[in-house]
Amino acid sequence: MFTGIIETLGQVETIREEGTNKHFILSSPFTHELKIDQSVAHNGVCLTVVAINGNSYTVTAIDETLKKTNLNSLKTGDKVNLERCMSANGRFDGHIVQGHVDQVAVCESVEDQNGSWLFTFKYDPTLGNVTVEKGSICVNGISLTVVNSQEDRFSVAIIPYTYEHTNLHQVKPGDTVNLEFDIIGKYVARLLGKN
Repeated sequence: MFTGIIETLGQVETIREEGTNKHFILSSPFTHELKIDQSVAHNGVCLTVVAINGNSYTVTAIDETLKKTNLNSLKTGDKVNLERCMSANGRFDGHIVQGHVDQVAVCESVEDQNGSWLFTFKYDPTLGNVTVEKGSICVNGISLTVVNSQEDRFSVAIIPYTYEHTNLHQVKPGDTVNLEFDIIGKYVARLLGKN
């Protein structure tokens, strides 16, 4: 389980294809603290560490993951939001995040608001996911608060710290991001027969 509070940015060093799988080799400031079989969220996608070599480590994404997330569009040199699983004695600074991406969204606009940024994302509403005004949403693994919730799009207001310390500073209109909708909202929607 994760909280959507990004610990650091990793960098994609190498991408190796094997059948329909992709092996991502990344460097990160906390590689020396990782161990084999550990779960780490990469842009909100929970992946297992399968190898460690010096300052870099390897994770594998299978075809199903590549089809449902934006990991398939990663290139060498790209920055990736990283978060390790929440420790049992940790604080819940974000919200409950499973690391299971529901769908991708497309960035429609990024507005510089003279001290913050307003990002608007459009997603396919036919998949049964919904946002709630002032509710939680996980965008590329980042726990954020929804503003301007609509049937097929929403916005998030980004403070300078989040902008600088996550890969949102690289996201531009037309780019895809991973979305994990609020788990409580998903359960309520299912109980009400919305999906």
